[in-house]
Amino acid sequence: MSEQTLNLLIENAANSVEMEGYKIDDQSKIWCKQLINKEITMKEYIELIKKKAGVA
Repeated sequence: MSEQTLNLLIENAANSVEMEGYKIDDQSKIWCKQLINKEITMKEYIELIKKKAGVA
């Protein structure tokens, strides 16, 4: 998948979530891209999101 396509898919997903009233920041988009590119695992992704949200 091209970088441009991946960025478009992430932006579309973020826009969809934001229509529901949530805000997706740039860092979360970076982590999402890293997950898709298998640079981090799902477990690592979840831990990063939980830590960012202040959930232990």
